[in-house]
Amino acid sequence: MSDQLRGQRRNEALAGLSGWNLQDDRDAIAKSFTFKDFNAAFAFMTRIALKAEQMNHHPEWSNVYNRVDIVLTSHDVAGLSERDITLAGYIDEIFDT
Repeated sequence: MSDQLRGQRRNEALAGLSGWNLQDDRDAIAKSFTFKDFNAAFAFMTRIALKAEQMNHHPEWSNVYNRVDIVLTSHDVAGLSERDITLAGYIDEIFDT
């Protein structure tokens, strides 16, 4: 478990992410990813699922054909935590490879 991100640390953490948007209706970040086809999208989700399980921190997500929409928030702290930032960074890293 980690604490909810606040203040300067929160601002720094969010500034380090590219393309993740704060949600208007809750303390969460979201991003959409597009792939060439369903297989590529599903492979991406599988890699994230393995990391998320290792972290015991699971994303909210949906998949429609070649698009994956991901929302990250930490339910145990009712908002963004360092775990969300870590998982977002991992997701961006594997998307770029």
